[in-house]
Amino acid sequence: MPPDNPDPSEDRHAKARERMVRQQLERRNITDEHVLRAMRTVPRHAFIPPEMQKSAYADGPLPIGAGQTISQPYIVAYMTQLLKPEPGDKVLEIGVGSGYQTAVLAEIVDEVIGVERIPTLAEGARARLKALGYDNVTVHVGDGTLGYARAAPYDGILVAAASPGVPEPLIRQLKVGGRLVIPVGDDYSQTLRRVTRTESGLRTEDLSPVRFVPLIGRHGFEDRLI
Repeated sequence: MPPDNPDPSEDRHAKARERMVRQQLERRNITDEHVLRAMRTVPRHAFIPPEMQKSAYADGPLPIGAGQTISQPYIVAYMTQLLKPEPGDKVLEIGVGSGYQTAVLAEIVDEVIGVERIPTLAEGARARLKALGYDNVTVHVGDGTLGYARAAPYDGILVAAASPGVPEPLIRQLKVGGRLVIPVGDDYSQTLRRVTRTESGLRTEDLSPVRFVPLIGRHGFEDRLI
């Protein structure tokens, strides 16, 4: 039965998510049913600063502090669809940020391991994900370009920051048949790349132009480390 006093703001957010899915995703060839269901379910407004609430389901990125952003809903859905996640999978996410992409993945797969280099963002993401009931997620603080070898191998790896190349440690942590999705390039020109590990080697596909914050670390933009 519905609650006696339903929260009108939650109904408003649910309607906004439905509009987001129909107008921003389905019209732009997001067709994976797992992805569409996750995007309808995850409350994006819970992953952004309170003063940004009115823009929670708009078609654009938003600042989340520490010089980082939450990606626009379409890019989150598109990268997730490229990853081809399935129930039963274990996925590594690099660049957790506020935890929104993490939650979308957690709606689909059995386990998400996240790595975030900024401790305050990692702490905030853990708290949000726990409050929302995502008990299949673990967030670690560290250099995402090194991946997280302790839990490898992974069915999928998603990198939410741009790297000058594909970090070799991430390739080593992919299962045979696993997919890695990562923006590759510099500050001015980036391309979304999918790498699939096969029995005979790696298959690489360059797909779409994108714009992400830089991936900082030993196998990324190391010269920007402070």
